[in-house]
Parts: sequence; structure tokens; C-alpha cells
Amino acid sequence: MKAAAFHAFGGPEVLELMELPVPEAGPGEVRVKIAGAQPTDCAVRRGWSPPGFALTFPHVTGGDFAGVVDAVGEGVAGLAAGDEVLGFRTQLTYAEYLVVPADQIVPGPAALPWEVAGCLSASGQTAHTAVEALGVAAGETFLVNGAAGGVGTVATQLAAARGAKVIATAREGNHAYLCGLGAVPVTCGEGLIDRVRAAAPEGVDAALDTASVDGLRAAAELVADRDRVGTVFAHEAHRELGVRWITSRRAMRRLAELAALAADGGLRIHIRRTLPLARAADAHRQLGTGHGRGKIVLLFG
Repeated sequence: MKAAAFHAFGGPEVLELMELPVPEAGPGEVRVKIAGAQPTDCAVRRGWSPPGFALTFPHVTGGDFAGVVDAVGEGVAGLAAGDEVLGFRTQLTYAEYLVVPADQIVPGPAALPWEVAGCLSASGQTAHTAVEALGVAAGETFLVNGAAGGVGTVATQLAAARGAKVIATAREGNHAYLCGLGAVPVTCGEGLIDRVRAAAPEGVDAALDTASVDGLRAAAELVADRDRVGTVFAHEAHRELGVRWITSRRAMRRLAELAALAADGGLRIHIRRTLPLARAADAHRQLGTGHGRGKIVLLFG
């Protein structure tokens, strides 16, 4: 099978299109022929190892996927070859075939396009986890830093659906997009704290940072309870500031809820660009800029 993998840590250029053996489904697992995936693993490519995952070379990165069940291992019930599914696992999804535990996939709603299904799990479940962990509630004001990105887009919509007022930071070019998601946009950068206070004179109850240390520092100053400030970006600064590091608690229940919302039109997923597997390095280059609206998706076949 073809896979985008690397033999050594480094920049986007280390990602290569390789021929690797097709994996076999063992007990409790299914094999999926992947139709799409999202490149989110720049940190792994640079040398970070996911907790509990032993990384060996050549390494295939990636954490979510959508596709068609190709083979079913012993003891798996309720799934058969030909079923359309989406799911998640720790790494290995930048490949034409993937073996995954059966409890990490859910049926793919017919109304959900492959490119949306393939990028829903990682950013979607991280955003869902964050909104839940930070206790965002109706009538509260919720600040999302970097709101136009993948996690920010979903967190903004989930919080707005709960009845919260969402203050969304982004470059001015993304303000109209964020208004369409139900948020009050403010421009990121110097002077952010004053702009947020002007947009939310009632104060800010909770905040999620997805994009910058400066944005996280502003959130920590604006929110009285630092246990209600979280980040998925600032690995080191969150300890210094005493705020929460948000780790996605991925589960079938959470993913199924997001898939149903997206299929019914209750959750909007913006696809910035689709690229073939052979251009995985280009996808990482674009992700590395730290700018852009929505998701970049790798397509197979």
C-alpha cells in the first residue's frame, strides 16, 4: 500500500510517499480502506511522541480517518466489509489501509461527504472535549482564541449552540466567517485585551486558546477562574500560567454525536483545501504557517 511516512524527524520535507505492507486485522479489529484523512501531526514529524505510543521508522503519522471496511477480525460484531465508517486512532492514518480497534469507529452518515468525515474526529473531538471540560453554559461569555482554525471553528459552534456568547479572535479576513458561525469577532494581536473587554463588557467566563501564547496570556488575564481557561497549543505556557491543558477525550459516543450534527447541518466544517496523499509534505507546510481557515484534508485514490 502507499503511505506518507518519514525515516527521521525534521521539517515537512521528511515526509515521503512509500510502499509499505498492508496490515492485517487481528481479533477485535477491522481494516479500513481509507477514503480521506486530515494532516494534524506536525509535532510528531518534528519529534514528539504521543503518550503510550512507541514510534519506529519508517513512521506513518495521522490520527483520524474515514473510509470503507475492507476486512473484519475475529470477534467483531455489527461491522462488515463494505460498511462506510469514520474514526480515530493513535497515528498510522496517512496510508491507504489502516487497522483499528472496532470501538474506535462509528458508521459514516450517508449525508456526510468523505472530506468532512475524514477530518471530523481530531479537531471535532478536541473542541467538544474543551467546551465540556471548561463548563461552557447558556448565558456565559466564552472566548475562543484562533477561532477560524479547525478546533476553533467547532468550539465556537458548540458553545453558541449551548447558548453562550462567543468572542472569537482571528485576523480581520476571517471576521465575516466567524459571524456566520454565531460569534462576535475581534482582531487578534496587540491590544487584544482591550478589544475583548469592549466586545464583552460583562466579562469573560471561560476561554479556549488554540493558536498562540500571547492569546493564552490575554485569556488568563480576562478570566477570573484559571481552571476555566484551557489551551491546546501552548505546551509550556499553560504550566506557567496555571491554566488547563486540554487533551482530547476521544470516544465513539463523542464522535457519533459530532457526525450526526455535521450530517444534519448543525455543525459546519470548512474545508480549506484537499490534497492527494503524495502531497502530505505540502499539507504540513501550510499547517506550519499557523494561519488559515478550517481544515486541510488528504485524499486517497
